[in-house]
Amino acid sequence: MLHLSDITYRIGDRLLLDRATAAIPAGHRVGLIGRNGTGKTTLLRLIQGALECEGGSVRKPTAAKIAAVAQEAPSGPANLVNTVVAADLELAALQAEAASTTDPTRIAEVHSRLNDIGAHTAPARAATILAGLGFDETTQQRPVEEFSGGWRMRVALAATLFIEPDILLLDEPTTHLDLEASIWLEGYLASYPHTLLLVSHDRDLLNRVPEQILHLDGGKLTMYAGNYDRFDRTRRERRRFAAKELAKQLDQRRHMQAFVDRFRYKASKARQAQSRLKALERLPALEPIVEDAPVLLDFPAPETLPPPLITMDRVSVGYDGTPVLQNLDLRLDMDDRIALLGANGNGKSTLAKLLAGRLAPLDGNLRSSSKLRIGYFAQHQAEELDLGQTPYHHMSRLMDQAPPTKIRAQLGRFGFGIQHADTKVGNLSGGEKARLLIALTCHTAPHLLILDEPTNHLDIDTREALVQALAVYPGAVILVSHDPHLVGLVADRLWLVADGTCTTYDGDLDDYRRLQLSAANRRAGKGQKNGAARPSKSERRKAAATARYDADGLRRDVRRAEAELAKLTAAKEKMEVALANPATYGGPATKLTELNRVLARVTEQIASAEAKWLDAQEKLETEQVSADIATPPG
Repeated sequence: MLHLSDITYRIGDRLLLDRATAAIPAGHRVGLIGRNGTGKTTLLRLIQGALECEGGSVRKPTAAKIAAVAQEAPSGPANLVNTVVAADLELAALQAEAASTTDPTRIAEVHSRLNDIGAHTAPARAATILAGLGFDETTQQRPVEEFSGGWRMRVALAATLFIEPDILLLDEPTTHLDLEASIWLEGYLASYPHTLLLVSHDRDLLNRVPEQILHLDGGKLTMYAGNYDRFDRTRRERRRFAAKELAKQLDQRRHMQAFVDRFRYKASKARQAQSRLKALERLPALEPIVEDAPVLLDFPAPETLPPPLITMDRVSVGYDGTPVLQNLDLRLDMDDRIALLGANGNGKSTLAKLLAGRLAPLDGNLRSSSKLRIGYFAQHQAEELDLGQTPYHHMSRLMDQAPPTKIRAQLGRFGFGIQHADTKVGNLSGGEKARLLIALTCHTAPHLLILDEPTNHLDIDTREALVQALAVYPGAVILVSHDPHLVGLVADRLWLVADGTCTTYDGDLDDYRRLQLSAANRRAGKGQKNGAARPSKSERRKAAATARYDADGLRRDVRRAEAELAKLTAAKEKMEVALANPATYGGPATKLTELNRVLARVTEQIASAEAKWLDAQEKLETEQVSADIATPPG
């Protein structure tokens, strides 16, 4: 068991952990969550031993092997398989000793231990993990040094998974992965046979992998049973109960104080008044309910343009005259919500740059509306921010003709009040920098919003705010993301970028998930065959878990439909409140017209969402009845 006892830790004058305590049983999978900056990564480093506690202690099982993904990406001339296998230091040492020792007794001991740790299957196990993370058989034989930083970090993740430590610490493991590799990782971690502590802001990952949620908030740790959705419900219920208790106590205090104030100076009631005064002092002090400040994201609404926004006829696009994608026959309208699927390297970002006007077609015909405004967000743009300047400075450069009040209003749409707007960018968190980039992207009220991995560095609350903001944004959206929760709630259509082109994908995200898991299993089987190895017990458990995920598809459909319906209903209620406000009718007529137009659109979407929910619920009930009939009694 992993014991965290009264841990205290400061960074400068800031108290990150305040006598934080938790116990994680051996073999449990736990999701560690909390808003950005609360100290999750610091806690992992304390557990690993990379930092020393200021107070308290971390107690781990004797001789337990603890591992986390290396912060520096591996490099060198060794191929990927050998690099991953070399991460097991015990295996490497035993193999070296087996090649050099001449003592017959020691030779027997070494070979016995090598057999115990499955040395003969090591290359096949490494190949299986690499295949799941997106490296095909040919790629696995290339030197690590030939790959970019993001791909080498995948190798670092593969090496950590290969070690299969007793305590596995993962900090945002999907950051460098595409959706396809993230899907495989979910299945792998869901059947991890040892203790897992997972830091993530990916809601789907936190719903599918952990058995418990460890919440870090206000320097304290609180353990919740179940996955993230259950944590969210439990925490909300606890807060509602605490709020009721607080209201009840305040009412009791007011009643007793009123009696004391009225009768404390009357001789006949003085004793009773004193008794109530003492009772007041004995009442337990309840802490006021402090809600997290809501995350604000509000995309400015563009004027409506007639369809289509963009059309392509046999378009090719690439670099230096070499096409990456060809034969693109696509159309984009203002009400489109499209997610791009496909493994990294297939051309999703290339297509996004083509749509954004950052790349010109090599061939074919691309037409776009003459009034079209495009907002393009890409993570690499964070490198272009001036760390010595403020968000206000960055926005004022883009809105150089606008008055200061309008500049600050644009920043305010994305949660940058006066204090944060005048803070140097170098002092902002990664999530705040991402929000600033989104704000800069939207300063022109674009008709088309292209978001290439917008959720990196965003915590769960900010991701939910992004979903809500996109729900009422009236323009078109092109989304590239490894976050399936975001894709599932935002995208109405899916485009698959593969085999040198882009085509419409007819299924939904769960269909695509099953397709990717099937492909990963085929790659894994091929890797095992080439390695002349049978699947290990843990690998068979992983395959069984994958099969269970497929069976849960209908339940996920119902949950997703319910979430979509709740999101749209909340958006409709917000607009109805605005329409009920007399001040709305004193403003520009165009704003009122746009508000009514968006309300009509959301109302239609609610009807569609209700139909989806009813269909998914009916299928689920039918499936459950079939299962009951098929299952023999007793």
